[in-house]
Amino acid sequence: MRWKSSARATLSSIVLLMASMYGDPTAHANPNPPSLSAAFDPAPASAALSRLLPARAAAQFSLVPVPKPASGDAFTLSGSVGAITVAGTSPATLLTGVGWYLEHVAGVDIGWPGDSLGKLPAALPAVPDPVTRSATVPHRYALNDTDDGYSGAYRDFASYQHEIDVLALHGVNEVFVQMGAEYPYYKALQSFGYSGAELRSWIPGPAHQGWWLLQNMSGFGGPVSEQLINARAAEGRQITDQLRALGMTPVLPGYYGTVPPGFTDRNPGAKVVAQGDWVGFQRPDWLDPTNAVFTRVAAAYYAAQRTRFGDSTLYKMDLLHEGGLPGSVNVTDAATAVQHALDTAHPGATWVILGWQNNPSAAVLKGVDKARMLIVDGLSDRYDNLDRETAWGGTPYAFGAIDNFGGHTSIGANTSTWVSRFQQWLSKKNSALQGIAYLPEGTGGNPASFDLFTELAWQPGPIDRTAWFADYSARRYGGADAHAAAAWELLRRGPYSTASGTWSEPQDSLFTARPGRTASHAAEWSPDGMRYDAATVQNALAELLQVAPDKQASTAYRYDLVDVARQALANRSRVLLPQINAAYTAKNLTQFRGLVTEWKGDEALLDQLVSSDPAFLLGTWLTSARASGATAAEKSQLEYDARSILTTWGDRAASEAGVHDYANREWGGLISDLYAKRWAAYFASLDTALTGGTAPVAIDWFAMDDSWARQTNSYSTSPSGDPIALAQHVRDALPPIAPSGPITGIGGACVDITGGSTADGTPLQLYGCNGTPAQRWTVSADNTLRANGKCMDVRGGAVTPGTVVQLYTCNGTPAQSWTPRSDGTLRNTKSGLCLDAGGGSSANGTALIIWTCTGNVNQRWSLPS
Repeated sequence: MRWKSSARATLSSIVLLMASMYGDPTAHANPNPPSLSAAFDPAPASAALSRLLPARAAAQFSLVPVPKPASGDAFTLSGSVGAITVAGTSPATLLTGVGWYLEHVAGVDIGWPGDSLGKLPAALPAVPDPVTRSATVPHRYALNDTDDGYSGAYRDFASYQHEIDVLALHGVNEVFVQMGAEYPYYKALQSFGYSGAELRSWIPGPAHQGWWLLQNMSGFGGPVSEQLINARAAEGRQITDQLRALGMTPVLPGYYGTVPPGFTDRNPGAKVVAQGDWVGFQRPDWLDPTNAVFTRVAAAYYAAQRTRFGDSTLYKMDLLHEGGLPGSVNVTDAATAVQHALDTAHPGATWVILGWQNNPSAAVLKGVDKARMLIVDGLSDRYDNLDRETAWGGTPYAFGAIDNFGGHTSIGANTSTWVSRFQQWLSKKNSALQGIAYLPEGTGGNPASFDLFTELAWQPGPIDRTAWFADYSARRYGGADAHAAAAWELLRRGPYSTASGTWSEPQDSLFTARPGRTASHAAEWSPDGMRYDAATVQNALAELLQVAPDKQASTAYRYDLVDVARQALANRSRVLLPQINAAYTAKNLTQFRGLVTEWKGDEALLDQLVSSDPAFLLGTWLTSARASGATAAEKSQLEYDARSILTTWGDRAASEAGVHDYANREWGGLISDLYAKRWAAYFASLDTALTGGTAPVAIDWFAMDDSWARQTNSYSTSPSGDPIALAQHVRDALPPIAPSGPITGIGGACVDITGGSTADGTPLQLYGCNGTPAQRWTVSADNTLRANGKCMDVRGGAVTPGTVVQLYTCNGTPAQSWTPRSDGTLRNTKSGLCLDAGGGSSANGTALIIWTCTGNVNQRWSLPS
């Protein structure tokens, strides 16, 4: 690629960019305008292009640096065929301009993961008319504190470098860096009475360090070696240097008081507050920031950090995260002291804090200079009726989303909330919104979500999601295709249109759940039921398989095909398990065994499917962990760290407190070697119970998981199998889609689950039709009516007129069987009574009951077909 200021096209780009940022210099434009001194060196952006693009394509870009105005980052695109000029205000913004060109002019995609660069023409297409885009917010932040743990704590620098390049392509300018975060603790605390060995035992294994930095736990997966600490610090320095070279800000962990046990014994006069328990882990102690000793520890920490990683202007600290205990410490004074220590070490630096649960509290905000705090909001799209300006007293914040917890492989997000709420909050009077924050707990999946979310900061108005997904479907595979467009429209209407109010993530897979007949989630704090119509994914799979052959060779297409087929199978698990439970409850051994055989076949097919794409391989995860060890013993220790985060997460106490399978994922090797074996053992115990008339034998799931986590057998790091053939197999294996949609009754009102709940016993009601999952009913072949992963049920199996109709776990009993009749009524099999809108009302909130069948209008229902 080229960077020069003499070419006419290049100068025209600069003039256009100046016009957008400074006013209108073109009113009397000189055809040979004066040159601008380079605001920065574009060479790092050029080097990134060489890594990202084929050489022939990279050579066709001219990158022109321009000064950054007070209004913020911007880029301008111009150029003719084979000669594209990008002018921008930082190396990263130059890359953002290139990314915009690739997507919106050249019509190709570099996603996270997958690309369609093979569809680039030999000569890059001209920019029809010059394009200027300005960032609407100054902060474009990326990565959760948990990202290293759930995305891969043992990745090499080349992996991080590619991640940084892709983040820059999508407009991000601030990136949280955890790699090497243990180093300043290790160095500083040796001056406060601790030996290196004591500190190495206190520091957790790398996969668990994110939660240590959040002051939730310590020690697990350790002790870490000095060579590992130094190696991680060296890689952390490479990452921070790479970010700085691109004009991006590394966000470094700050110090807010975490100390090892026994601190007061070694440091007379210090005051610490025991932090108690966090889901089965003993939390580290908290050094009172108002105590004089804190000032010395913080100074030593920041000095060690500066020596190894250099300086930044953004430091991440989460005071009293997830139930931290202040004890007798004045929280306002503590916040003042924490910020003072940061400002002493880094004058003018900004404290970054996660908006999560009750953080930051009013007491914290009262003690800080709000102008030097940035709240990265993890709940912007999760709950409704939020007023961040009032709640946070005008503190600057970034609109954030956590569309993934634990690195789950599920697809979907609350994108409709993103595009509407971001603009509403940005434009409202006295808005304190100053950024976006891309905060999935694990990255590297759900590429459509990443692409759309980061684009929020570069669009001057609301995004039209229908048009956006249509455009995405074309560039994702390098050209327009009717079947690709149909697939992505289905995905937009389904998993990418989940509603705010309760969740920000889609449901996970029951194939990955700890076995149980009524299991409704794998991770303890994940949704219990489907958050969208499963038919959208199954139909999208059928459409993707019909995409034109010339677009099927890209890594983007093959990743998406595997991902959508995987999701279709995962959704099937939520239909199969209730059927298995019903057969077991009815003691129907033949039906039970037939359904279990189907379950096992689906799991085996799922493992083969995901093993065909490199993004879904367990072997890559484990190999990188072993590569970080210097000795055979350390390699095995680090492999345990990497395995346990996916399964037990911690020791027995922590695992049984709820964190087991929190990071579940459908990966090749993990399915066949752990999840499938767990379910096989469980189904065998149920089969024995059915045949022998006994209770099922209890299984120690932690022992099984822990045994697997301590193994060192290897898994493939290379994909195997044909993803297209395997996706076709999935399509053919899935049964026809049952009719799904609203059930309408008197006055056109819909059968609705009160409050959209998934809890057993939730009463059903009539409510105005609104298209939410609480009104989306599937008419199953077994005469059940299902929504939110559960069944329409007569409370207590009663046969008395007036009994409430409710939502309940599907169990195969006649109380959950409904027969549509020719007069429009729905007759319950057990009671012989009909579904009835109580009192003949159509008002919102009208209770649904069973009543003697009359055929009256309040008993006539229209089912989806």
